[in-house]
Amino acid sequence: MIINIAIFASGSGSNAENLIEKFKDHPFIRIKLIVTNNPTAGVIERAKRLKKTVHIISKKALTNYTNQIIDFLKSEEINMIVLAGFLLKVPKELITAFPHHIINIHPALLPKYGGKGFYGSHVHQAVIDNKESESGITIHYVNEEYDEGQIILQEKCSVTPTDTPETLANKIHELEYIYFPVAVEKIANKLLMEK
Repeated sequence: MIINIAIFASGSGSNAENLIEKFKDHPFIRIKLIVTNNPTAGVIERAKRLKKTVHIISKKALTNYTNQIIDFLKSEEINMIVLAGFLLKVPKELITAFPHHIINIHPALLPKYGGKGFYGSHVHQAVIDNKESESGITIHYVNEEYDEGQIILQEKCSVTPTDTPETLANKIHELEYIYFPVAVEKIANKLLMEK
């Protein structure tokens, strides 16, 4: 039994690349394809270099043709969807079709600094502006609201008075590269047990 994963990403794809590399020789986890809504996203070049299929799905298609997208994912035998910097809201129908099979990574300690508009440097700037002493990552299940799904894993890092959004982003990326694969494997194991 293989857990086939589709990674949804909108940006540079560093987390997607990290996951592809981590699971390339895994006995039961396979990163099967990459989905992006951004035709100029860096994740496309990374995926091509790593010989992964890329599908570009516009916001309009995600909203208006959700059932066809679900059919396509099922035809590819996708068991799990991993959002790695995917900026569009996941339609209710897709969540219903993959219940507790969609996870997301967020660059802050939810429930703080979550919701629409809180992504990337916007999050880090807000954390610094509010003089927080720590930040981190949250990996959670995806539900119908931005960043409100059940938390799977959180890891923390310190925020110092000299941190900038860039230096904080670097700390967050370090946590992401270590712990995102851990959470993906944990959920894949869980799905395997349910089979």
